[in-house]
Amino acid sequence: MTEKEYMKTALEEARLAFSQDEVPIGAVIVRNGEILARGHNLRETTHSGIWHAEMKVIDEACRKLGTWHLDDCDLYVTLEPCPMCAGACIQSRIRNVYFGAYDPKGGSVATVQRMFRKKAYNHHPSSHGGILKEECAAILKEYFKSKRKNK
Repeated sequence: MTEKEYMKTALEEARLAFSQDEVPIGAVIVRNGEILARGHNLRETTHSGIWHAEMKVIDEACRKLGTWHLDDCDLYVTLEPCPMCAGACIQSRIRNVYFGAYDPKGGSVATVQRMFRKKAYNHHPSSHGGILKEECAAILKEYFKSKRKNK
């Protein structure tokens, strides 16, 4: 599969999140061309501020592989990771992070801050942003527009 195909799978997860009245962010973790984990935001469902799509798939991939070292894994996520999720990528040694839409209010890979470039950290994932960014941004805009309309 290509980067765009993996991102389309993450978008499928974002659509599932939307259908569950969750902020529509989806993610997948890939290792050697195989999707190890897929998921979406579950903060509303779990009543937990930490259950972002990235956290879910990192946890699932670690459990599946029996290790917290994901150094041969790549993360695809529809929105630029926040500080918590960027930190989880560093801590779990994710190799590459591919994201769709940029997040000018909370993104911690390329916009608000660039955590992966901080020399003080002991691991520095590569990052690649803007993959299917229009589609990834559109589902978020649609979700928040529907929330404002229903108020």
